[in-house]
Amino acid sequence: MPRGSSPKRERQYEHIKESARKRGESTERAEEIAARTVNKERARSGESKTASKSSTQDMSSYERGGKRSHEGAQGPTYDQLYAEAQRRDLHGRSSMNKAQLKSELGH
Repeated sequence: MPRGSSPKRERQYEHIKESARKRGESTERAEEIAARTVNKERARSGESKTASKSSTQDMSSYERGGKRSHEGAQGPTYDQLYAEAQRRDLHGRSSMNKAQLKSELGH
């Protein structure tokens, strides 16, 4: 977290990080997701000195809620499918490609 972050943003960061870990993300990836989300929210609310156009004009992280990775022809990402297969303890998942994972998981 950036220096001088508010207690609210600290709680938000921890909550997002824990949620990502529960979904099967690695600790490093969970921290990245949490930091990017909190930084975007800080930019949207004017708490940061600099902000990209996409941070301030795009839909909020919570509104989006993973839409970009789930909508369209490709559906969920390989990592998302693999995490679900891991939660379901799907045998042979490590040698499966995205199409095979989708098929086995019923996506």
